[in-house]
Amino acid sequence: MAIEGTARFAALRRLLRDPLGAAGCVIVALIVIMALGADLLAAYGPNVTSVKERLQDPSELHWLGTDQLGRDIFSRVLTGSRIALLVATVCSSISLVGGILLGLLAGYGPRWLDSLLILLFDSIRAFPTVLFSLAVVTILGPSLATIIFIITLFNVPVYARIVRTQTQSLRATEFIMAEQSLGAGLGRVLLVHLLPNVIGPLLILVSMDVPVVITIEAGLSFLGLGVRPPTASWGSILNDGYAFIRNTPWMVIAGGVPLILATLGFTFLGEALRDAFDPRLRKDV
Repeated sequence: MAIEGTARFAALRRLLRDPLGAAGCVIVALIVIMALGADLLAAYGPNVTSVKERLQDPSELHWLGTDQLGRDIFSRVLTGSRIALLVATVCSSISLVGGILLGLLAGYGPRWLDSLLILLFDSIRAFPTVLFSLAVVTILGPSLATIIFIITLFNVPVYARIVRTQTQSLRATEFIMAEQSLGAGLGRVLLVHLLPNVIGPLLILVSMDVPVVITIEAGLSFLGLGVRPPTASWGSILNDGYAFIRNTPWMVIAGGVPLILATLGFTFLGEALRDAFDPRLRKDV
């Protein structure tokens, strides 16, 4: 345990020494602070309107200006960060758990179960994301829960396939066969011996997929298929800004810059995590 803790501490030091990794940590920390402290950092309510102050440029009172209803854009960006982080956290968590369970069953279970699950994964991934989203939104209606359902449904097969491949490569190894010969049950083999060996690379992949989830949520909200007004989202801010871009560019900038920063931050962090925890990619080995 002490050796394992020392290895993790050394990997964390390598992560912080990497300029891109440190930058990713800072950006991700800022996004988390924005989301958790939105109520304290916002000077105005995100849905408070003031027609007299509509489409104002940035000023001391409104740092990012106001939208077409006089709402403070900075406050709405903060609230949008909460929506983005909520969707990313819920979707990534559910997709991770579902992908691990289905991937372990497909990789370690009987051949007929593996073939059935692979057929299910391929069938889900065969649908174009946008067209499938339109169909689901038409049936269920646009909402935050619908976005989470759509993104999770498309992410689970990706993670499950990765876990399946790693499980199939591990099931024939000597330590797994030894456990089986000693009478270890299915649950012990999957949870104690296989799971710790497949979850590490998957966690790094999840961290790199977070900006993809955030972008999908923003894109669906931009198309009017996501959170309903007046709830603030980076995508809905972009939609409002696009409609009034000739009057003021600040809404487009305010909605686009957080998306760019979130993509860079989580991508830098994921790349640095991969380099820090995968010994085959380390330059100091």
